[in-house]
Amino acid sequence: MTATPATDRPMSFRELLATQRWDDHRFYHHSRINQTLHLISAISFVIAYVYLFIDPVVSAFLGWGVSMLTRQSGHFFFEPKGFDVENNVTHEHKEAIKVGYNLARKYVLMSAWALSTLIPWATPTMFGLSEPWQDAHGYATQVAVMWISVGVMAILLRTVYLAATVAPIQGIAWMTKILTDPFHDIRIYWKAPLCLLRGEMLDPMTDWPEPMRRA
Repeated sequence: MTATPATDRPMSFRELLATQRWDDHRFYHHSRINQTLHLISAISFVIAYVYLFIDPVVSAFLGWGVSMLTRQSGHFFFEPKGFDVENNVTHEHKEAIKVGYNLARKYVLMSAWALSTLIPWATPTMFGLSEPWQDAHGYATQVAVMWISVGVMAILLRTVYLAATVAPIQGIAWMTKILTDPFHDIRIYWKAPLCLLRGEMLDPMTDWPEPMRRA
């Protein structure tokens, strides 16, 4: 189990969650464009959460087609990948210590999501698990099932991996972070579009007190 920098005692759940959020912000969200895209993604995710209980098809297409595309586009295309002067670490170091899905894993995840769209086309009965789709709505429904399945499996597999290789509390903290990220991102990135309008392309990382740094 991860220990606090100042002592040898294990971190509590709240400390782990705060540290994971802080590391994610300071290592992977320097770009104001990336932060703005995360704000759009977060709002879309909150709406998708609501629609999960109303229309799962709408929820899936909002969650993956809008939220995940905007979120990961920010990481892939706009976030600096050179030496991180503010944190005095290389991009390779950040990739190596990333608790959740680093960029390499995100490429795999997004590829799995894209390929899952083809499964209902290749097997209209979903390997015999459902009636074959007959029209565009039926196809969209099966695609939505695949997309939701990919999302659930991505969270569960990483949670189980962290629980088995680090500590159960680490996995639970990460899963909590992922599920609550939309609400947290809205709270910390709502000013990002205004900063962009002022011409500020990178976050100076001075307005969010650090809860805990790595030893």
